[in-house]
Amino acid sequence: MSETLTAEKPIRLKGRSILALVLSPELPFDDWLRRLDDLAARSAGYFLKRPIILDITGLDIEREQVRDLVSRLGDRDVRIMGIEGAAPSQLAADLPPAMSGGRPASDIDPADIQAESPQPAAQSKPAAPEWKPGRTVPSIIVTEPVRSGQSLMFEGDITVVGSVGSGAEVVAGGSIHIYGTLRGRAVAGSAGDASARIFCSKLEAELVAITGLYKTSEDLEPELRGKSVQFWLKNDVLMVEKLG
Repeated sequence: MSETLTAEKPIRLKGRSILALVLSPELPFDDWLRRLDDLAARSAGYFLKRPIILDITGLDIEREQVRDLVSRLGDRDVRIMGIEGAAPSQLAADLPPAMSGGRPASDIDPADIQAESPQPAAQSKPAAPEWKPGRTVPSIIVTEPVRSGQSLMFEGDITVVGSVGSGAEVVAGGSIHIYGTLRGRAVAGSAGDASARIFCSKLEAELVAITGLYKTSEDLEPELRGKSVQFWLKNDVLMVEKLG
């Protein structure tokens, strides 16, 4: 009698690059959490259904303080997927795992990347001296509108040939170019690129942010509404100007 041996199907291990938001709390936590609550109140659902990393680099805090902070964030529906910059003494089995080594971009499928994204001519205005047109970053072009409830994330530049609806969001490691109306949220430089910019043809935004510095709809000057604008950083201040 012969015996047929059947090899078990191997487990497939896949790598995946996911763009996460990083929260860097500051002491005292009560004050920092109040500011976080203010942001959440002015931009409902901002932290929902997204990967979030807690960066506690340089904070002289004990494990119980980390545990309490993670718990208080959880009460606000802010779910932490990992903790960066933590010493072994600050972690425990019941806390999110230690994370490190994040990069702005990696393992991008060339088929999904455009060599260059079209740039609005107004980008070359002299009021934006920090912009470097020669920088090379991955980019994608989205030809459909980003509708309410949708979340578009990418490690490099994002160009939307259309509008971003209320309740929708675009999160880019690089710059964001929106050729329609921006009614939702635009977050550029999410991986720490301070040279990132946000351009839109018509501003009606709920929130705009670059490397964590943000403005909500209440912070935007009334005369900017409905206008073509750009946002950029200068000396850690979020700047904005009309285009054209």
